[in-house]
Amino acid sequence: MIRAYVALGANLGHPAATVRAALAALSGIPEATLVAASSLYRTVPLGLKHQPDFINAVAAVDTTLAPLALLEALFAIEARFGRSRSVKNAPRTLDLDLLLYGESRLDEARLTLPHPRMHERAFVLVPLAELAPECRIPGRAALSELLALCRDQGVARLEP
Repeated sequence: MIRAYVALGANLGHPAATVRAALAALSGIPEATLVAASSLYRTVPLGLKHQPDFINAVAAVDTTLAPLALLEALFAIEARFGRSRSVKNAPRTLDLDLLLYGESRLDEARLTLPHPRMHERAFVLVPLAELAPECRIPGRAALSELLALCRDQGVARLEP
């Protein structure tokens, strides 16, 4: 089994309900087990600023699936929730990103591991720190060091 971390985000429709439902959908991936989920966080959008705030979380998944097979399963969940890919950083019903797959480093056309921008995004690092505070991002640094560099990005934990 490999421990993988998946970022979840949404800002259209009912984003908190969507993220909760997507967490449940992760538990239905064959050859994968949802081990833990972070709290939900409200975050200000990066990139395209004039859009609703996002609701974000991170999930820990233990899997025997290869990285690309897990990515395909994530894309299938996004599709079930009506995800369409248009403009980069556009509003979305659901976004699932494979952040980490064990200590793997991968740079392929369809998948880069660790996720290429995760080290710059508090909306990923804050919930990841809730699940794995001692985590090191392969090829980068300790999670705590990276988190200190982006604390000003507007991330607020939602009440349960």
